Amino acid sequence: MRRDVFQAIADPTRRQIIGLLANASLNLNSIADNFGISRPAISRHIRILTECGLISIRQEGRQRYCSADLKQLKTVADWTAQYHAFWSGKLDELEGFLAGKPARTPRRKKQSE
Repeated sequence: MRRDVFQAIADPTRRQIIGLLANASLNLNSIADNFGISRPAISRHIRILTECGLISIRQEGRQRYCSADLKQLKTVADWTAQYHAFWSGKLDELEGFLAGKPARTPRRKKQSE
């Protein structure tokens, strides 16, 4: 089952796992040692991250190492970028309002009679 990258980053534990792996490849036990939850729970999170394409797993002897593959986060960046201009404008208006400057209102077109 291919999961959505938004589902992966919705969980704080998975975001922390991504943060750990962004700096270095770690084996499953090393990842689990950073959390106060069971190893099977960590394995479920790892499976979801793998299904989303955010991490890859490679076998080295008896150890399985996880590495971050953050290209999929571009989907999130693209989605949030569309709202950046909107919210920047709203925050600029709020800043002007708080500073006592009149808000810019769009001019209305005069109706022809």
